[in-house]
Amino acid sequence: MNAFTLITTTALSVLLTTAALTSSATAADLTVGANIGNVPWEFQNASGETVGFEIDLLNEVGKRLGKSVEFVNVPFNGLFSAVQSGRINMAVSSITITDKRLESVTFAQPYYDSDQSLTVTAASGITGLSGMEGKVVGVDTGSTGDMWATNNGAQYKFGEIRKFEGLSPAMLDLVAGRVDGYISDIPALLYYVKDKPDLKVVERIPTGEKYSVMFNKGDPLANEVNEVISTLKKEGFVAKLHETWFGAKAEDTTSTVMVMDMPVAK
Repeated sequence: MNAFTLITTTALSVLLTTAALTSSATAADLTVGANIGNVPWEFQNASGETVGFEIDLLNEVGKRLGKSVEFVNVPFNGLFSAVQSGRINMAVSSITITDKRLESVTFAQPYYDSDQSLTVTAASGITGLSGMEGKVVGVDTGSTGDMWATNNGAQYKFGEIRKFEGLSPAMLDLVAGRVDGYISDIPALLYYVKDKPDLKVVERIPTGEKYSVMFNKGDPLANEVNEVISTLKKEGFVAKLHETWFGAKAEDTTSTVMVMDMPVAK
């Protein structure tokens, strides 16, 4: 591909993405950006329907607000600028609340507690982070797994950190042997590997993360959505989603069950 073709293709891709966002914004009351392919939070099923924990949650939020909802596929790293520019009303994709992110965006109360994890192929013989010395580590661009690997790479002597736009391409490279391990959110990986004996989640990486819906800084819509999430927790709706998508009861001490305050930067 020559330089002109590359520039033209890139420009066309940007125009098509912008057009899709603009079209979606006018087609529904609320446009939600999501990195489709992020199981079990938002992904396409065998019938091509977009499904998942956060899809069900935001559809119910829209219903309670009396507003229609449309989901737009946006790469994870692009969700932040899309929210801040107003191209989408809110974003989901197992987005972790961090103090750094709270400087530029607003989050509703959390609804899921998580950690990071290391996934490898069963044939690799790797049993944890200690086995990743000199190895290639895959992460999702801009994710908390990316941040963790960057901050801790020297300690574990990673050979290289390779970045991906979502779980699916990372897993393809892991299975093909182009990366030796993949660091990402543990619920997504446990869900993904449960019927794949050739893959193993070999270590939980404690990070104390909490997921929520992200909005532009100071957007009053965040307060409206937060109130609905409180109601849905009290009714047991969010806990039921946990059982549906993870096959286990949510613990009473987690943010899936407990009504919590909206997070503020420290």
